[in-house]
Amino acid sequence: MSNQLQNRKIAFLATDGFEQVELTQPWDAVKNAGATVELVSLESGQIQGFNHTDKGDKFDVDKTIDDVTASDYNGLVLPGGVHNPDTLRTNKKAVAFVRDFFEQGKPVSAICHGSWMLVEADVVSGRTLTSWPSLQTDIENAGGQWVDKEVVVDNGLTTSRNPDDLDAFCAKTVEEFCEGEHEKQAA
Repeated sequence: MSNQLQNRKIAFLATDGFEQVELTQPWDAVKNAGATVELVSLESGQIQGFNHTDKGDKFDVDKTIDDVTASDYNGLVLPGGVHNPDTLRTNKKAVAFVRDFFEQGKPVSAICHGSWMLVEADVVSGRTLTSWPSLQTDIENAGGQWVDKEVVVDNGLTTSRNPDDLDAFCAKTVEEFCEGEHEKQAA
């Protein structure tokens, strides 16, 4: 374990239906870099992970969206899975939570369908990012530029396409969280 992220607290926002490896691999990378990590969700208890279409493990929620603010954290990770961000983006508090990270200039990482939350939070305009290919039109309609790359960093926003990109995604996520606040990132 390194201490690159010592004294940093990172939120992972997810709900039932998240792609399990898109939460667990970044979680381990950030935690192994020394950060404190917390799983934030819509309700207390446990949330259900998925391995593509098959149920995976259940994970204990640390805090609910009602009990946190972006000010509590140094960065945010948004795992994918189709159901997870589609449910989260219908929750006004979850959307505001994501937007607040941008307003505070804090680094955010989203993989796969996690970028749907960025579209809903209205923070992609003028940015270059990647995602699962089916989100390309949503991102472009929201004013972003979509590219087909393993990992894209745009002023504190790190995005990747799918689980095959996790090694690069995790490395860039840790790097951006080490850098900290990004003044130009504001929504």
